Amino acid sequence: MTDSDNPPAQPVAVSAASVRHFRYYDLIMAAFVAILLLSNIIGASKPSYIPLPDGTQWAFGAGVLFFPISYIIGDVLTEVYGYARARRVIWTGFAALAFMAFMAWVVVALPPADGWPGQESYEFVFGNSWRIVIASMTAFCVGEFANSYVLAQMKLWTGGRMLWARTIGSTVVGQGLDSLIFYPLAFYGLAGWPPEQLMQVVLSQWLIKTLWEAALTPFTYIVVGALKRREGVDVFDEGTDFNPFAAKV
Repeated sequence: MTDSDNPPAQPVAVSAASVRHFRYYDLIMAAFVAILLLSNIIGASKPSYIPLPDGTQWAFGAGVLFFPISYIIGDVLTEVYGYARARRVIWTGFAALAFMAFMAWVVVALPPADGWPGQESYEFVFGNSWRIVIASMTAFCVGEFANSYVLAQMKLWTGGRMLWARTIGSTVVGQGLDSLIFYPLAFYGLAGWPPEQLMQVVLSQWLIKTLWEAALTPFTYIVVGALKRREGVDVFDEGTDFNPFAAKV
């Protein structure tokens, strides 16, 4: 028997109307991944501070200024497209983080050309330990999935009402877990991170991220409303498999 006796199976023709294509889903996914990567590259490991009236300092992680935008995008994804499609974006972000960590490790490990003065600075900026990488990826997965799950469930409980309560409530849970996991797992016991400062940063991250979410709630309403109108969809996750490892959309 030859290959000609068993021709390859032909793809089954389907109606174009049966294939649901979203105009903005891919663009939102790209924005989510870009903000996630930039927040981890530029601001994750730098502590900054706010001077208090009594002369003391309140420390916070510099990445908190921009990283919460990824949670807002996660809220928009879950609210408009549903948990299953948000899950796909979260795993895409996870894969991008993993590749970024691998690429940074390879590039930092390569020997610098003779006379190049930037190796030490390059290692300081991009040479994160695997401890930080694992902490970042673990916190990201737990926090994002918790955020998406809580928002999807609250949408069912409220019948799609009170978007502000869903976005803020999911952020309290998701960002709380993210901060509680990342900073102790990444920096506990390291020089320059005394326990009291570490806990201060954890609380600061949680508070600032939640306040960011609340402050940007009007913007979230505008984006969600516009997307629902343009996409013609408003997904309620009735019967959705909330297993983070499920692949079905």
